[in-house]
Amino acid sequence: MFFCAGSDVPRLVHQENVNSNVILLRNEFAWLIGGALPQEELQEWKLLYHNAVHGSSLNTFLGNVTIGKGPTVLIIKDKNGHIYGGYASQPWERHGEFYGDMKSFIFQLYPKASIFRPTGANGNIQWCAVNFSSESIPNGIGFGGRVNHFGLFISANFDQGHTFPCTTFGSPSLSASNVVYPEVIECWGVQIKKAHDEPHHDRVKGTVLERFKEDRHVLNMVGLASSSD
Repeated sequence: MFFCAGSDVPRLVHQENVNSNVILLRNEFAWLIGGALPQEELQEWKLLYHNAVHGSSLNTFLGNVTIGKGPTVLIIKDKNGHIYGGYASQPWERHGEFYGDMKSFIFQLYPKASIFRPTGANGNIQWCAVNFSSESIPNGIGFGGRVNHFGLFISANFDQGHTFPCTTFGSPSLSASNVVYPEVIECWGVQIKKAHDEPHHDRVKGTVLERFKEDRHVLNMVGLASSSD
């Protein structure tokens, strides 16, 4: 799937106590993800949660990411070395069923890079269940698919999860195996620029290389130039 990458890279902000060497989201990844977002969401992204800093649990995650009450970018690196995640247009809040809207999407960043938008096949967009005792409501966060067979799912302990092909996003398994063991989990809050801050610029259609040939060096940084021709 082609990226419609934007020309702007959001400013990536994190606290001084976070070692930049442990952060997954690099500028080239932000550039790629940002291509699927409107211009007003490309101003600043702030690191809200990193498991190496805040600890690995769903309650801790929710305590950090619900502060902004806005869209977030979730990124995961598993023990296979694959990097992937999802853009959640709605806040992460406790639900006993799927919720969300068609603005959300999931993506792969490494070793493949693709964005998978909702197909409209169903409304199983976003999942956030915590402290449920029923096996039919698995505690954790995720996107797409169906219960216990998600497009992407991380358990409440943040120690394992799974990724399956799903019709919600028309996506394949995002990693090398269906069962995944996360090494790094981070979540970025998307700061939305108000309409009066700057005049809106319409997005240009087309593939990455048709629209931004001058940005080929960015694609080379993530090994995508040859696969995007």
